[in-house]
Amino acid sequence: MAVKTGAIRDAREERAKREQPAVRAVEAAAASLDRVIHERTRLAIVSSLAVNASLTFNELKGLLRVSDGNLSVHARRLEDAGYISCTKSFAGRLPKTQYRLMAAGRRALEKYLDHMEALIHATREG
Repeated sequence: MAVKTGAIRDAREERAKREQPAVRAVEAAAASLDRVIHERTRLAIVSSLAVNASLTFNELKGLLRVSDGNLSVHARRLEDAGYISCTKSFAGRLPKTQYRLMAAGRRALEKYLDHMEALIHATREG
């Protein structure tokens, strides 16, 4: 029984050595993900703006099905990072907030998507 247990342990150790580079690659890719965009609501905002020239606050809110406060907080975080722009105006007496994706936001989204594709590839290869 001891020989069999030793052979199983050796096989496990050998498999772990082969898997380590793939695991390290996945961990490295995951660690380098942009945490500003990685959050679900912020990723949805950036993705929505990537396929639309601009969206109003109410359009984003309806599209993403989030509360006013939730959208405001996440949009502010993206704005502070320089990923989106926010323009406020009035239509009559009603405030109108318009969001647009900035060049830095587009680059950040493309980099994020590249990282996710690398993670998917490494996971499937592993």
